[in-house]
Amino acid sequence: MRYPKFLPEKGTIGFVAPSFGCGIEPYRSAFENAQKKFKEMGFGLKLGPNCYAEEGVGISNEPRLCAEELMEAYCADDSDCLISCGGGELMCEVLSWMDFEKIKKAAPKWYMGYSDNTNMTYLLAALCDTASIYGPCAAAFGMEPWHPSLEDAMRLLRGEKNREGNYAVQGYDKWEKESLKSPENPLAPYHVTENLSIRTYLGEEECTGRDVPVTFQGRLLGGCMDCLVNLLGTRFDRTGEFIERYKEDGIIWFLEACDLNVFAIRRAMWQMEEAGWFRYVKGFLVGRPLCFGQEMMGLDAYQAVLKVAGSKNVPVIMDVDLGHLPPMMPVIVGSMGEVSVRGNHIDITYHLC
Repeated sequence: MRYPKFLPEKGTIGFVAPSFGCGIEPYRSAFENAQKKFKEMGFGLKLGPNCYAEEGVGISNEPRLCAEELMEAYCADDSDCLISCGGGELMCEVLSWMDFEKIKKAAPKWYMGYSDNTNMTYLLAALCDTASIYGPCAAAFGMEPWHPSLEDAMRLLRGEKNREGNYAVQGYDKWEKESLKSPENPLAPYHVTENLSIRTYLGEEECTGRDVPVTFQGRLLGGCMDCLVNLLGTRFDRTGEFIERYKEDGIIWFLEACDLNVFAIRRAMWQMEEAGWFRYVKGFLVGRPLCFGQEMMGLDAYQAVLKVAGSKNVPVIMDVDLGHLPPMMPVIVGSMGEVSVRGNHIDITYHLC
């Protein structure tokens, strides 16, 4: 696994828009404030040509132009890391124009984003053996004030370790069920009103009243399930080769869902299992789905996952801080992760090996 150099002091942050850009409110004002804050921190900025574009369908521009922007930004030496402007709907179409062999030969560079950016964060690891960060997009850094999760993401980009000398993150006390961000209030911080309530399973059995922490380790792989199952079976799906290369480490799958309802989540889990993706799984980290609390015909989000994940007889940690109901712990995709969960407290330590 290749790990990029960390963002240095007074380094340059590159911004690209292979999914949605920041052309409309509240994203434009938030992105502009994020740039202001980064400049105040002493960083240089390099904006790609599509950051404010609104020419595409579900993405900032035509797929070919989005790919050109991303390829040039990743392979050039005029930025030290890349942060995606935002998520979206059709970043998958950009992949048809990408040259991952060229990316694999280029010097590795941190790329950060989530949701539709799974199309890059996941494939950097799976195709190029190059680590990435599944974390907040650029506009989020415009909020006032920053949530601790944004500070965590910047610490990872900068290579800052904790007091124990590790690259690590922890879960947060509260999460946002309903956002206050709007065109009239573009810099609103996360509206965290709900208490974190992690549910831990060993196999299909929920652990309650357990005072001993659940711990496991493996190589971290995953992202937004909507994107993952869309990639499955395409020429970009070399997941089987990846997990064979790292089978001695085992895989921790981190998963979260955007548009999928509970039945679509269950179908996605079945599809990934039947494709052999979970062969060497050591554990699952499952974020709160955007359909949080949904129940359809007796099926809820827990059983949607546990039908497959529970059968693997490994820890399944659900409703963790990942994905579309913020805050989200930034995840170093491709790294060796060491997870410890006790009650509502979760720690993830990243080993860059």
